[in-house]
Amino acid sequence: MSRKTARLTVDHLAELTDPVRSCLFWELGPVDRARLDEAERIAEKESWLSGVLRDWGSCGRVVRIDGRTVGHIVYAPADRLPGAAALATAPTSPDAILAATAWIDPAHRGGGLGRLLVQAMAADLVERGQSAIEAYGDTRGQAQGCVLPAEFLGSVGFKTQRAHPTTPRMRMELRTALSWKDEVELALERVWGAVRPTQKATRPIGSVRVASGD
Repeated sequence: MSRKTARLTVDHLAELTDPVRSCLFWELGPVDRARLDEAERIAEKESWLSGVLRDWGSCGRVVRIDGRTVGHIVYAPADRLPGAAALATAPTSPDAILAATAWIDPAHRGGGLGRLLVQAMAADLVERGQSAIEAYGDTRGQAQGCVLPAEFLGSVGFKTQRAHPTTPRMRMELRTALSWKDEVELALERVWGAVRPTQKATRPIGSVRVASGD
């Protein structure tokens, strides 16, 4: 079984299933979302992605198994994700990129693909000089793919930045997490088959349990 990560493109959206394909929880505010039917939501999602790719660059990763997209993660500057403003723990810190939605096909959950996507996201942002990633976690299991489970975020290295009973804001430091960066590079080498020397991590990361949302 061949699996690899790739940059998210508009073409990949057509391979995703609902509700994630038409989810605009982050891309629009509540009032604007309510005005659109399903077809309009899908078109708006494609338009949003095209605009961010053009103006900011890569804003997501997909994981593909045997040539089929089975998961994705989306991230962008907070001003590109206005839906976050409705959450109780907003706003996102000015120095952080916001990790919005992520999803793994139910048939492929539990195999570490969610962690792989987070690693690919972190590697991209480290290379681009970003200092931190933040995400809003869901503690109730009611987000249906639009909001990441808080348990999953904690399992892959995020720490609570602002506590809340249902939607805590969580954060991963990038510039100081040297051991995380090394682990990201090593994981991507395994996936892509690259052969590059890596430095020994200054602080090895312990074993990580993959949450049920993975």
